[in-house]
This record gives sequence, structure tokens and C-alpha cells, in this order.
Amino acid sequence: MLAVSHTARLAAFLALALGVGGVGCNDKALQVTGSADGGRHISASISPEQASKVLAKIGDRTITLGDYVAALEHMDQFDRLRYQSPERRKELLRELVNIQLLADEAVAKGYDKDPLTQQELRSILRTAMMEQAHAGAPSPASIPGSEVQAYYEAHKEQYREPERRRISIIVVVDEKVAAAVLETAKKSTSAQWGELVRSKSMDPTAKANVPVDFAGDYGIISPPGDPSGDSSKAPDEVRAAAYQIPQVGDVYEKLVKPAKDGRFYIVRLTQKTDAHERTLTEADRAIRVKLVQDKVREREEDLLNRLRAEYPVQIDDAVLATVHVDLPAQRIAAADGGPPGVQNDASPHAGPPH
Repeated sequence: MLAVSHTARLAAFLALALGVGGVGCNDKALQVTGSADGGRHISASISPEQASKVLAKIGDRTITLGDYVAALEHMDQFDRLRYQSPERRKELLRELVNIQLLADEAVAKGYDKDPLTQQELRSILRTAMMEQAHAGAPSPASIPGSEVQAYYEAHKEQYREPERRRISIIVVVDEKVAAAVLETAKKSTSAQWGELVRSKSMDPTAKANVPVDFAGDYGIISPPGDPSGDSSKAPDEVRAAAYQIPQVGDVYEKLVKPAKDGRFYIVRLTQKTDAHERTLTEADRAIRVKLVQDKVREREEDLLNRLRAEYPVQIDDAVLATVHVDLPAQRIAAADGGPPGVQNDASPHAGPPH
């Protein structure tokens, strides 16, 4: 692989993206038109005749008005505001000239053959093809209400929210101390609980710079067995205890000792959200977005399936199997040898196949 600088690679990539022989007209580009100072108004179209007008020549290359407004078109609307003055528009043209100069030189040096440059070009062309496939896809607002309702009825289980509880904890190592703290905690107010947390708990949250009423806050804990709520932060035993506490403000009646922890937890219920099922109205927006995403993915798959049918793909699994990655050393090894900088299996650093 050529040792190509990022700037040179970018220039080569831009040359390929723009077309080494000069950029064609962009009939859909934004048009910079009409005032005495060179124009400040940007409209939605430009004629082929206007697009073909030459703004600058670089050797035998040209930058046309179509190229220029295409550069404006692809900017964020806020970036585009920077080019309202004639001086700033000249700066943009100078930058386009610089890009063309660097791009031509990079191609002359063969940097456009660099594998990474080629991969970047393929990526940008892929994006262009996918954008074309997305054209005409519906917006969330245009999805028929009947389709939204049908999806909701078929996936109601996705819109059932289980009960959620928020807890505060005190963590103690010594069992006798923990038992004494538990008895005091059962009779404590919110403020008194906070003072207990700060004076007795060894959990890091005990020292957090928060109001005393929030000392020891452990966050929202989902019910035991709820896959969406599994968390390494909350031991299963703590979650189970949290869902046995009768009322908000109460403390679990026993010390909790997780099997994998060895410490003693005192658990207080601070907040509770009842289980509920989201209505169709509540889920409407999320469903519409999901349906649009599904339709876009369908268009992408249709395009790829059509291309695979037109250009049959053959994969040599045996060759692929010779490549494996040694993650700790960040090396790629080829069993039958490889280009400079690639280690083969004889190397003691080559990792096992994955």
C-alpha cells in the first residue's frame, strides 16, 4: 500500500468523486442569483446554460457555476449562510480551486489507486445509491392510520411497560453493624435516611454531592426476570427485595446479601411507577417511524437483491478462512503470506482463527 498522507488521499478521493475530467452540470443545484453585489438570493434550480458557465480554469480543467452551486447545495443551511458576502463566496471558489489542484496532483501520483481511497470512494457511491433507493419513501405522517393500528394490534406486547421502582441503598460490610443500621433505617424520615447513608454506607453514591434526601440513590430497578432491566449494577437479590417493599418510603425488612457480593444491603423504596400499557395514541409516533424505517430497509434490500441477480456474487470461503485478526496486537495475518506489514501464521504473534 502506498504511504499516502490524509490530505493527499482526501484530494484523490475528491478528484474521483468530482470526476478527474471536470465536473458535469448539476441541474438541481442551488442557484446564486441576482443583485448588484454579486447575488445573495439562493433559489431551488439552475438552468443547464447557467450551470455550464465557467467560473475558473485550472490547466485544462474547469470549475463551472454548476459545480459551485452544487458545493453550496450540499452544505448545511447554517454553513451556507457564511457565503452571503461576495468576499466569502470568492473564498469558497479559491477552496474549490485548491481542491482541484490537489486532486489532480494526487491522481498524477497514483494516490487514487490507494486501497483506502478506493474504499472511501465506494462508500460515498454506496451512500448515493442508497439515497436514490430511499427517494419516494413515505414520511411518518403519510403512513395510513389503518396501517399504524394494524401494527399496534399485532405487537401489543411491545407496548406493555412493567412496573418500575426507584430505590436508595445503604451498603455495610459488618453484619452486626448492618443489622443495627437496618433497625434505625426502618424508623427514619427521608432526611434521616440520607444522614444514615452518608455516615454508614460504603457505597460510592453515599459520598455524592447531592441533597441529603437523595443520598444513596441507586436509580430505577426493573422487576427480576425482566430482560430489558438486567443490569450488572443491581444484584438480583437487591432487585427482588425492591419489589417486595409494600409502599414508597418503606425499607425492606431484612438485610440483603447478594451471593456474588458479600456485603449487606439495606434497601429503601423511593419511587414507584405502576405497570401500564401504552395506548395507540401514545405509541402512534414511534410506530410510524418504525414503519418508515422498515419500508426504507425494504427498498435497500430490493436494490441489493436486484444487483446480486444482475451481477452474481461468488465468495471464496477458503481464502477468507486464511485471514484472522490478532486483537491485542491489532495485526491481520494471512496463512499463505501477505503484503509488507502483514504477518503470516509462522509469526508467534499471529492469533487463532475466529
